[in-house]
Parts: sequence; structure tokens; C-alpha cells
Amino acid sequence: MPLVAGVDTSTQSCKIVVRDAETGRLVRSGSAKHPDGTSIDPQHWWDAFRTAAQEAGGLDDVAAIAVGGQQHGLVALDAEGRVIRDAILWNDTRSAPAAEDLVRELGDGDRATGAQAWADAVGSVLVASLTVTKLRWLRDAEPENAARVAAVALPHDWLTWRIAGYGPEGESPLGPRLDALVTDRSDASGTGYYDAEGADGAGEYRRDLLRLALGRDDVILPRVLGPAESGGVAHASVAGSGVDGGALIGPGTGDNAGASLGLGMEPGDIAVSIGTSGVVSAVAPRRTADGTGAINGFADATGNALMLAVTLNAARVLDAARAVLGVDVDELARLALAAPAGADGLVLVPYLEGERTPNRPDATGTLHGIRLATSTREHLARAYVEGMLCGLADGLDALRSQGVPVQRVMLIGGAAQSPAVQQVAAQVLGTPVSIPEPGEYVADGAARQAAWVLATTHDAGAPAPAWSTTVTTTLDADPRPVVREQYAAVRDIVDPG
Repeated sequence: MPLVAGVDTSTQSCKIVVRDAETGRLVRSGSAKHPDGTSIDPQHWWDAFRTAAQEAGGLDDVAAIAVGGQQHGLVALDAEGRVIRDAILWNDTRSAPAAEDLVRELGDGDRATGAQAWADAVGSVLVASLTVTKLRWLRDAEPENAARVAAVALPHDWLTWRIAGYGPEGESPLGPRLDALVTDRSDASGTGYYDAEGADGAGEYRRDLLRLALGRDDVILPRVLGPAESGGVAHASVAGSGVDGGALIGPGTGDNAGASLGLGMEPGDIAVSIGTSGVVSAVAPRRTADGTGAINGFADATGNALMLAVTLNAARVLDAARAVLGVDVDELARLALAAPAGADGLVLVPYLEGERTPNRPDATGTLHGIRLATSTREHLARAYVEGMLCGLADGLDALRSQGVPVQRVMLIGGAAQSPAVQQVAAQVLGTPVSIPEPGEYVADGAARQAAWVLATTHDAGAPAPAWSTTVTTTLDADPRPVVREQYAAVRDIVDPG
């Protein structure tokens, strides 16, 4: 019974699942927290990984391991393999002006032309989240650090590299082999300098775009692996010491692609994920090139495309509601469900941390329709839940506008277990909503990828293992148009910050 490990190195924590490679049965798991913030020393990720591995009973007996991780974060390494500065995470908006500059530069000064040019080149119109904008910020704000950059990695690339035994001299068994960095198509496609459909579909780095951002392109970028291609073997001090030949390392995935693989998504499936960010994702044979910027056209972890609409404001909107009202999760749900759909006209536009889709990095949240009758705890709770879900509903509409088929909508993420979120989702999205059993879908997807890599050692053409996902609840569509109509009426009346 070979075992495989899947790792989710997310914004908030590191989670590890150990599963049976053939059936997907969960054997054991572990987790450890990451510190808060949008700029983090990657050493915290390594420490959390080691703690989570220990909590999971160790990884000596796993035959393969893969890492799913938060996308876009910039990990800049010097020639000695040392992290030059704290990693700048996806939800750090300091590079918003840099994103605008790059868009206009590619369009010879015209924003609309530049936006479409970026979408055609890499599948996405630039916003502050994407790695390429952070490189431009680094060039302009910290030129001395920019000059030291010898390699650029993403969070899951860096952690995979450390698992393989590489890192700074004296801190790792194999030393700073920068040419040993590897990544996958899904995470590379979120950098802003990788075209997943270039080179006749094989994918290729766009070093011209890297040079546009950083001012040079003589840096090492991780080798991009195929969906089931091994990236080497984990160092025995980390994993696989009890397995003949050691633990194979999978290519890893971006977190959204990992969740898609963990859920077994196919074309026509839509996942609405409510975590630190809100993500509406869809698998399709080819990526979009949406010049409006509403949809990012990335690669998935299997060879298909993964279209995403991403909001910065998701579960933290509910956290803010709980803080304002001084209640726990259950009481927030009870209060929200005690108010009518539409909260009698009380509407929250939840740009509490700026916003990515639509691209409003400096905007603040706004609350509309405050009257004596709506100044109740119930109305406020309902407005926070509805506002968060309306942003995601806009993302679903954007996917439809790009011709993406919508056959099944799955609601996932920690907040998806809230009765209020479930009931209001069926009203706001206006479509049946399936609730899969709770799970660590990014880590599960990484584990499934690890099992796939292991399977290809015996059969080069082996498909991804057919692990099953159980849907525990399906809610009928219960459209309440008033909610979306009220939100649309005030969505663009925002404080620019």
C-alpha cells in the first residue's frame, strides 16, 4: 500500500495530508500556522512545513510528495540561494501602480490596447497580485535588491526546492543549486511572464515580459514540469527515507489548480471557493484572453486551462462582520438568516482590502441604505454575507460572458460550511449549489498529483488516479433578483481610498 503526501502551503497555514496512493483514503494529516501579513520571510513556510510533517506522523514512509501553494508570491533569491527580502504575497497591493505602468507600456501608452496585449500574451490583464508587477516594484523601489536577484521562484517552487534538499549553504544538505528549481504550468501561468499556450501548446517563458518588468532577463526561472513529471527525489532527511529509491517529488500546483484536481473538476464544473480570497474557477480545454481583466486564463494541473475570477475579499468579510457584531460563526449565520433577502436595502460593497476583480486596489468598503429600519444586527449580518457573495456572483457572470459552460456549481472553502453562506449562495448565484464534503482540497489535489507521478513510474501514460469526492448537500436554485439588483446599483459608487 504505497502512501503519498500532499502539501498545501497557503497564505494562512501549511497543511499536509498522507493518503493511500491507490484509493485516496486519508491515512493521517497535520498542520501548522503561518504568520499574518502580506510580506513574509519564507523561512516561516519551511518551519511550518516541518511542524506539520511532524504532526502528520512524519513522512519517512511516503513514496511521493507534491506541493500546492498560494499563487503569485515573489521569492527572490541571490546567487547563494538566500532569500533577498521577505516574499511579497499575492494579496499585497503595493505593486498596483507598477501593474498600471506595465499595462500601458505594452500598449504603447494606451491602456485598453495594453490590457488586451497582456491577455493575449499570458491570459491575464495585470493587477497587483501577479508576480511580474512585484518585480517591477522591486526594480523601482529597491534597486539594490533587484540587482542581487539571481533566481525568481513562487512559494510552492521554493518549498519544493527545500524539500529536495536545496537551499543556502550551511542551511541545506545539497546547497544552493538554483538550476534545480522546478515549477508547474498552473503556477507559472500566474506569474505574468509565462504563456501556457506558447510553443505550440507546450508553454514557454516570455523573457521579453520579464525584461520589461525587471529591466533584465538574466535570472534563473524554475524548470516547468509536465502534469505528472517528477521533479526529482525528496531529501531523505525530509521524506521517503523508509521507501526504496526515496520519495518522488511532483511538479506541484498553484492552489486553485490543486483544489480543482482535488475535487476532480471537469469542463462544465465551477468551483466557488471562499477562503482568504474568493475564487470562481472553471476548467476548459483552452484559456481565455479577456482584455477586460475580469477573468484570468491560467493553466490547470492536468493539461487543461483554468479560468479564474478572483476577489481579495472573501472569508475575511465574514470575519469583519463577526468582529463588528461581537459574535461567533454560528451566531453570525443565525443573525443573517433572520433578515430578509436584500436586507431591506442595506448593501455592503465589501472592498475591505481594496479589490482585485474589479481592479480597485485602493478602494474601501461602503455600506449603503442605512436607515433606522436597517440598523439592526440581523440586517448588518445579512448585508455582509450578501455583499461577499455578490462579488463572487459577478465572477460567475464574467465566466459565462466568455462562453464558459456552467453545468455544476460547487461551493468550497471554510466559509462554505456556514448555513447562511449556503442558503444565500443559492439565492445570489441563482443556480443549484453542491456542497462537497469538507476537505483540504489543495492538499488533496497535491496528493493526487503525487500519486499520478508515482503511477507513471510503472506506466508512462497512466491517467490521474480516479479518487472520488462526495457531495453531501445539493441546494436547489432559489433566485432572489433583488439582492443582485441592489448590489449592481451601488457597486461602482466606491471610495477610491
